[in-house]
Amino acid sequence: MPERPSARAALAVVTDDFTELPHPAGRSRPDGPLTWQGYDASRARAAERTGEEESVVCGTARVEGTPAVLIAFEFGFLGGSLGERTGDRLEAAYSHARAHGLPVVALIATGGSRMQEGMVALTQLQRVARQSALTREAGLPQLAVVRDPTTGGGWATLGAGADVILALPGAQVGFAGSRVRPADADPAAYTAEAQVAAGAADAVVAPQELRPVLGRWLRMLTAPSTAPAPPPRPLGETGLPASGWEAVLRARAPRRPRARSYLDAYFTERVAISGDRCGGTDEGMLCGFGVHEGRTVAYAAQTGAATRPAGYRTAARLIRLADRLGIPVLTLVDTPGAANDAEAERQGAGAAIADVFGAVASARTPVTTLVIGEGGSGGALALAAPGSTWATPDSYFSVIAPELAAAILKRPPGEVESTAAQLRVRPQDLADLGVARTSEQLFPGTGDRHS
Repeated sequence: MPERPSARAALAVVTDDFTELPHPAGRSRPDGPLTWQGYDASRARAAERTGEEESVVCGTARVEGTPAVLIAFEFGFLGGSLGERTGDRLEAAYSHARAHGLPVVALIATGGSRMQEGMVALTQLQRVARQSALTREAGLPQLAVVRDPTTGGGWATLGAGADVILALPGAQVGFAGSRVRPADADPAAYTAEAQVAAGAADAVVAPQELRPVLGRWLRMLTAPSTAPAPPPRPLGETGLPASGWEAVLRARAPRRPRARSYLDAYFTERVAISGDRCGGTDEGMLCGFGVHEGRTVAYAAQTGAATRPAGYRTAARLIRLADRLGIPVLTLVDTPGAANDAEAERQGAGAAIADVFGAVASARTPVTTLVIGEGGSGGALALAAPGSTWATPDSYFSVIAPELAAAILKRPPGEVESTAAQLRVRPQDLADLGVARTSEQLFPGTGDRHS
């Protein structure tokens, strides 16, 4: 096995100007709080081997121009374990970040809590959680880079508790370390790649790409703005639909512009978050942050598929993060509706949709919505901002799909089109009802039929 990079080597990958913070005065007790025989000797050997006095190195630096507090774990020092003095350093680092309004970046490589300090070591996780919560309340972003290995309490606090989680390829990542897992456990489940697939981390990033990727994230997450995100310009049809059924057919057209086209046209650069942190991902919901006309804007965009519970939970996570950081949000609505299969129900579809409704309703940051295709019932409405929703000429919004409405009303198939008209689903109908505004109201000339 290749030698693991040291804490300072990990820091050198992402910055050139690291300045270490002063070490807080540690408590001196022979062989630690448990008087564990030989513990002081173990620490002395670890210090001699690594050149460090503890398992973390904390300081300040600029990452691609953005100042931040950095925390790097030294795995060579007793397995990067957390002890009482580790907690002292972490608390001091977080306190410095809050005092100076800086984001926190943790470069993690740890086996968990230090056995030689027993419960005193384990309670350091509570200290870390408290510091993380205070930093979250201060509106400062927290990013984690999980290295090999990241297990135990280090993963369950600094790692999994971060706003954005990046992972190095092949890193061992999981709550259970390699020596305490069930004998028949699949080792592939405890990897960075598996954690991303399960929605527990955002992306796997190669070491040579880490600095620019981390710099991009920091630059975007530290740029608050109070102005709403302007709606994107429509990319498809220009004239408004003449009938409700025409609106439905346009929205369902295979060649109609979808979310990725809108995001590509709207943002000069963007980074994506992935996963609901509850074991799921959904390719039908794209979430992240981008730069539009020099400003950071968060986005949650449906791709035209039925949205699954994991997609809604990821969107709620995105909206709450943007709200906490003071970043405006853009949502793109495009779904025939929420996934309604049995598996979606088992995954908590109702609660996931409710979570998005709650996130939008409670957001203090401005939320802007553009309906770019199908607006199918509550599964679409959850993402829509009251009073700030726009609709493109090739979209519709409805309480229910016209076919389902006709079926519920026991109407023959031949009355589906007239049912669509009765439902008043066209963009201009939505404007008349006060539910949304047509894109031509923002971009004159994009629509010319109103009947």
